[in-house]
Amino acid sequence: MRFLVITHVIHKNNDSQFFGYGPYVKEMNLWFKHVDQVVLLAPLVKSAQIDPIDLAYVHPDIRFKDVPEFNFLNWSARFKALFTVPYIFFRVLIEMLKADHIHLRCPGNMGLIGVFAQIFFPWKTKSAKYAGNWDWKSEQPFTYRLQQKILTSEFWTKNMQVLIYGTWEPMTKNLKSFFTATYSVSEIEPCKPRLLTEPIKMVFVGGLVPGKRPLISCKTLKLLRESGLDASLDLYGEGPERLIIENYIQENRLEEFIELKGNQSSQTIKEAFREAHFLIFTSESEGWPKVVAESMFWACLPITTAVSCVPEMVGWGERGVLVSPNPEGVCKKIQHFLDEPEDYQRVTQNAMEWSRVYTLEKFEAEIEEVLNR
Repeated sequence: MRFLVITHVIHKNNDSQFFGYGPYVKEMNLWFKHVDQVVLLAPLVKSAQIDPIDLAYVHPDIRFKDVPEFNFLNWSARFKALFTVPYIFFRVLIEMLKADHIHLRCPGNMGLIGVFAQIFFPWKTKSAKYAGNWDWKSEQPFTYRLQQKILTSEFWTKNMQVLIYGTWEPMTKNLKSFFTATYSVSEIEPCKPRLLTEPIKMVFVGGLVPGKRPLISCKTLKLLRESGLDASLDLYGEGPERLIIENYIQENRLEEFIELKGNQSSQTIKEAFREAHFLIFTSESEGWPKVVAESMFWACLPITTAVSCVPEMVGWGERGVLVSPNPEGVCKKIQHFLDEPEDYQRVTQNAMEWSRVYTLEKFEAEIEEVLNR
């Protein structure tokens, strides 16, 4: 099977190996185990430094077709896209014609092109992974909504399974509720919810970008310490808000209690979850936030916002905590568990048992079913 992947993920080339964002590559390697040949159509940076969060693709026959990166963020970029998009669209059509299975990664600029191009190949077997928020009531960019509408339509999109997070109406025959996974059955080991004894350890895992709201976790830590609680916070990730967070830490003299860890390996993140009491993750928009499921796997209770399928993941409060995006609300929930530690034990145990159902083995079996339909 010639398996074509169309994605906006930026790739790096090092010693004839292709690297990309670790969680995404880890998933794609599961798809690749069931195909003979892989064709990647995506942006490529040939001299970029490999980051700790990056992983390499694993397959004996990978053919990379690099295309220019583009966006519509300003008028200059839009003018450039007038020339770039037709070129990429033509490249996509050629590769789709040669492919046995077409796989789109959405939402994104390359996904947008792929969504339109796949219309011309109704007889081809196709799949799309929509990794964003499918909720029709949420605020989304116009291009994201356009991708959703075309993928949902049984008129424009044929012979495709669109993998989405959560269950939303309308659920046409194109759509399939899906999930993602990080850990294997072999990694399951005894793990009990931590006792809520001080110091209370909290973590944030994700990009240091406005949409992830990492500063709320820092403000939460400040309020907890002002209330007399011995607490600490570690932030894992990088992004443009790092300087803002560093200034906040310095201005409030929190250097001893908040640490910016940067991008780290999956093993380091795993150990952080195993030691922490709470994940603070008040993101503005998500698909299936892996860090929420990962924290649950290791009995680290997620305190998170009700976006996308997150309420389903945390059982509407039975295996996690849903909050509004403000530090006062987060503090109130933490104080509740300090006052009712048996409730913390119950909810955290529920979270761990639920998350450990969604293993890499189960995930791979679902992928194989998509490919072999």
